[in-house]
Amino acid sequence: MNFEMVLATNNPHKLEEVRQILAPHGIVVYGLKDLNIHPEDVEENGKTYFENALIKALSVKKLTNLPIISDDSGLEIEALDNQPGLHSARFAQKYNGHQNAITEILKQLENKDRKATFVCSITLLNVEDKPLRFESRIPGKIALEPQGETGFGYDPIFVEESSQLTYAEMTQELKNKLSHRGKALNKLLTYLKINQLIKR
Repeated sequence: MNFEMVLATNNPHKLEEVRQILAPHGIVVYGLKDLNIHPEDVEENGKTYFENALIKALSVKKLTNLPIISDDSGLEIEALDNQPGLHSARFAQKYNGHQNAITEILKQLENKDRKATFVCSITLLNVEDKPLRFESRIPGKIALEPQGETGFGYDPIFVEESSQLTYAEMTQELKNKLSHRGKALNKLLTYLKINQLIKR
């Protein structure tokens, strides 16, 4: 029997990535559109990634009894006071898309240290009587220019430390293994296995 859950997002790239990681473990992940769920627009005004993930998940909780997962992630660049960080999505909106946002980041980083971290925080609702939290922080640096053709968002400029590849240069399989979202989802999988919600 499959374990069903809903991902609190309308981002098709994120939904596809989460499905690729969880589907081999017998988990069916629905997007909001799949279930015709239309939560009210919420302001992601939390002070942490977890708080923002929880805000999104709670907006969906009113509309389904299925387990809900939601994530919030951000790119922290040390030389830019860890910006765009919590505001990574809004930073891209401000510059009319990730391509322009990337150009702006590269401009701001000229002659500066390029150390960066990609962060992902996932919350799981409707399984226990409290929200559960799974987080991962991946160290790396910002490339001198966009590299690679795959991925989405800030993937072309984030160089993951162990592989020295940008997310956009990785195969999807490698990205799922090494990325901030992949690592956080693996912590979620470990929880589901330990609690016998899915097969080991």
